[in-house]
This record gives sequence, structure tokens and C-alpha cells, in this order.
Amino acid sequence: MAHILAFLQLFLLLTVTNVLSEFSAEDCKSLGYNKATLLCSTCEKFKKFELNDIHEKCQECCLKDEGDDNSSSKRYPKAVLEVCTCKFGAYPQIQAFIKSDRPNKYKNLQIRYVRGLDPIIKLYDVENKLEDVLDIHKWDTDSVDEFLATHLQMD
Repeated sequence: MAHILAFLQLFLLLTVTNVLSEFSAEDCKSLGYNKATLLCSTCEKFKKFELNDIHEKCQECCLKDEGDDNSSSKRYPKAVLEVCTCKFGAYPQIQAFIKSDRPNKYKNLQIRYVRGLDPIIKLYDVENKLEDVLDIHKWDTDSVDEFLATHLQMD
């Protein structure tokens, strides 16, 4: 009887741990989500259409929105978008972002043209140390704007 009780406790513990854990970035990628940019408010749209299974998995891969709990979404004091103008033909969405007035909303965003470079965003901390580098070549114009609005400090 003690063995059965111990087994049930272990099973319950593993089940609760599995339910409470978030998916890894690879798990999310295999489900079609980008864990670095997916906002939880986007997941709420699945509930409107009663897509509960998709909604639950989306919730495991999302970042909490600004209005929720800010602790899950780190804000950076500086970002640099780097790209080569020779790549604008391959990435018209990045060109559209750069040439629009959207970058003007972000005083701490720099646009840097680097010969031969595919588009990336570099994120820096307060001491101007590089924190993260993101490949943005597949992002559309709105995704770049939404990411910066979410992760860049607005002074």
C-alpha cells in the first residue's frame, strides 16, 4: 500500500510540474510560435474562435504584455538595428520600417548600415554592453515596431 501511495504522489508531482512548466524556445518553434516576440494578448484572439488547445499552447510560449506583469518583459535602454542597404531588395519589410517615420518613435534606437549584413537588432544594457542579438530577417514591419515598443525603454 505504501508503494502505491508513493507512486501516486510521484505521478501527481510530475503531472503538476509538467503543467506548470513553460515550453522551451524549440518547443514553441515546432508549434509555429516565436517565443521571443509572441505577446500573450495575441493568444487571447484564439479564445474568441474557441481554439482552446491552440490557446493553451500559445500561452506557454508568450511574453506578458506591458499592462500585465512587467517582470517577464525586460526593457533595454538601447537598441541598434543593423542592415546593409544592399539587402533592402531581399528584405523590403525592413526597408519599409527604416524609411518610414516609425524609427523616430524610439529615441534610443540607432540605425546602422553595415556592409553585407542581414538585418539584426542588437540590444544593450545600461552600461552599453551587448545583451542580445536578434535575427530579424523574417520579421514584418509591424513585428519590428511591436518588438521595439515592448522591449525598448521609452524615455
